[in-house]
Amino acid sequence: MKTKHTVKTLAIAATLGAATPSAFAATIDDIKSAGELVCGVDGGLPGFSAPDDSGVIQGIDADICYGVAAAIFGDASKVRFVNLTAKERFEALAAGEIDMLSRNTTHTLTRDASLGLNFTYYNFIDGAGFLVRTADGVDSALGLDGTRICIQAGTTTEVNVADYFRSNGMTFEQVSYDTSVATREGFENNYCDVLTSDKSQLAAIRSELADPASTKILPETISKEPLGPVVRQGDDEFFNLVKWVLYAMLNAEELGVTSDNARAMAADADASPEVKRLVGTEGNMCELVSAQLSSDCFLNVIAEVGNYGESYEAHVGENTPLGITRAGSPNDLWSRGGILYAPPLR
Repeated sequence: MKTKHTVKTLAIAATLGAATPSAFAATIDDIKSAGELVCGVDGGLPGFSAPDDSGVIQGIDADICYGVAAAIFGDASKVRFVNLTAKERFEALAAGEIDMLSRNTTHTLTRDASLGLNFTYYNFIDGAGFLVRTADGVDSALGLDGTRICIQAGTTTEVNVADYFRSNGMTFEQVSYDTSVATREGFENNYCDVLTSDKSQLAAIRSELADPASTKILPETISKEPLGPVVRQGDDEFFNLVKWVLYAMLNAEELGVTSDNARAMAADADASPEVKRLVGTEGNMCELVSAQLSSDCFLNVIAEVGNYGESYEAHVGENTPLGITRAGSPNDLWSRGGILYAPPLR
């Protein structure tokens, strides 16, 4: 006899129709057949995914896409980027318009449990904050009562700000925009007094202002925003691949394997067992993830894209326009007091 729980589960599955897990169970096959990975990104957020002077998309989100392409093809360039707004991103992924999403996207229970999507791991740990004009003399978020706030629609920031103001007995006027660029322009044109987003995004937006020094990011962090790549449910093989590309980048940093020395370490007979497993000269780590991968899949990721620390410092670190200090932050390795922790390759 079927229980009520079983009947309910069957009913939910029936309503999903073409979006049931079996519909997306051959993602790597499809990517190989197409000859490219289709990756959804913001496309206009410096440090995460934005074109460089040559028009090539760069950033820590883009690097995850390049890494997955390197693992599948041995060629990081085989990526086609699709720029998506916050409101478009989940629908595009669920519909199969993109293979994966790497777009500064927060992992929440609602998104994890109700959209038919799987979050992999985190490539940036963040939190929402506020950007204000220094001339306004505001030093704390508690001084923002009654202000107009520019917010990007379709993001967790909308709920975070509403919760924060309600909890502190304050009011605000929301001024919504669809993109990060439009939100920045609204702030620049004085359509709002404050701009709110994840603090990393605030740093990116501030770097693009005509006079960054005329603004500041307030000290309060009002939410938890673990950001990372997302895939569709129903294809564990591809889910594991995206997850282990990021894990490989983190393990490589721990082991001192970089884009400059990765191939030399692969040729070193005296390399440690951990390094040998990472670069594919011992064990069968890549094949365990997928029989469609070559034994050097993670070597290709590190050699062509770099380890996590290289990606961080190149795109959002202290020597970039964003200038985000890693030391002492959650985005450092667990061995240095951060919370980024990758399972071992063994």
